[in-house]
Amino acid sequence: MLLTISTTYEPATDLGFLLHKNPQRHQGVELSFGTAHVFYPEASKARCTVAVLVAVDPVDLVRNRKGPTGGESSLGQYVNDRPYAASSHLSAAINKLFSTAMSGRCKERPELVDVAMSFEVWLPTLPVRGSADLLERLFEPLGYVVTSTPIPLDTTFPNWGPSRYCDVRLTTTTLLRDLLEQLLVLIPVLDDTKHYWVGPDEIDRLLRRGGEWLTGHPERELITKRYLRHDRALTNQALERLLDVEDIDEVESANDNVEEAVERTISLNDQRIIAVVEAIRNSGARRVLDLGCGSAKLMRALLADTHADKVVGVDVSYRSLEAGARRLHLDTMTPRQRDRVELLHGSLTYRDRRLEGFDAAAVVEVIEHLDPSRLESFERVVFEHAAPTVIVITTPNVEYNVRFDGLAPGTMRHPDHRFEWTRAEFAQWATGVAERRGYGVTFSGIGPDDPEVGSPTQMAVFTK
Repeated sequence: MLLTISTTYEPATDLGFLLHKNPQRHQGVELSFGTAHVFYPEASKARCTVAVLVAVDPVDLVRNRKGPTGGESSLGQYVNDRPYAASSHLSAAINKLFSTAMSGRCKERPELVDVAMSFEVWLPTLPVRGSADLLERLFEPLGYVVTSTPIPLDTTFPNWGPSRYCDVRLTTTTLLRDLLEQLLVLIPVLDDTKHYWVGPDEIDRLLRRGGEWLTGHPERELITKRYLRHDRALTNQALERLLDVEDIDEVESANDNVEEAVERTISLNDQRIIAVVEAIRNSGARRVLDLGCGSAKLMRALLADTHADKVVGVDVSYRSLEAGARRLHLDTMTPRQRDRVELLHGSLTYRDRRLEGFDAAAVVEVIEHLDPSRLESFERVVFEHAAPTVIVITTPNVEYNVRFDGLAPGTMRHPDHRFEWTRAEFAQWATGVAERRGYGVTFSGIGPDDPEVGSPTQMAVFTK
């Protein structure tokens, strides 16, 4: 596996001082799974490139195995992509080779440590597990320009399509230590696996290498979860420490309380639930999805007030699902009641075949929590792949915000809202979705109807 880092900062050979690696020498270090080599393909005043080549021995991987193998079968332990594709092995090599550089020390030229330089990173074979925009979602918030070319499964048979591997170039201007730390963390996140066992000490490594930039990253939960191999307990501990709170639930609850306090005077949440339940009931749906179900308030009403045979809630937050299970009293339900309800952990921006085959879906006060760049993925997942006959979506009407006494001018109702739309903006988006996906759509307001600014919540009902 190969990684190159180039700079045109002049003199470019200062890169050697920062990395503590002489451009005139080849250097190598032995690792438990092979050997990591450092050399400079070019080193001039105008441009300098350092290359890290990691030679992985598949036999050593098995002999020294402390974590997951390359496959479930015995053959998969020896035949895998580990020698060729960037992975946690490359991150381990970066940590071993450049730990001094990442600590921000440079004995020979200490002034260089705090100099932002222009860099180009090349990863010729990088696994990308997830949506097509995952690279951009991870790197662009950190200031990178991403250029990615999917690698075909087989050049002899182009109709087979692309593989999950990409030829990736990243350009940015930043501190070298930040660049190295971000690569160290995000490479295994993209691969979504690690070659070693992950325990509590891995939280310390993540916070040491990502604490300064990860806190404000819009994908911090995804990064944390993948870095810690989807261990729910470790992920929650890491987020609690990252956000400097005693309990991550406190952050979620505090944000929700802000919105509830703003809307409480008109009982808007209750009115939303009544309106959505009525729309679902009128549709005659027997199998219903609650997408972004939170703590299952709507699910409870759907189970009580409709004839649905099955109500399934989906949320990206484990904590919300646990709260939903408590609200629904799943542990004390009769077997017949329990068969009617299910809670699933999942994201609304990744295709999930478990969401297919339903009659109706409710998406209540959810889309405004998505980054605008992810609305296209949401549309594809819900309207193209899940594609229920009826979809009910509600979202705040930003025009009504001026009527809330407790809301400062220009602020949104919830600290986690990425946007709040006017009625015209919501209508434009919803109409476009309906036309693209073969649905009809009708609009209505929820809550008091102000003659100037409309209702506080706007609802769209899509049918096909």
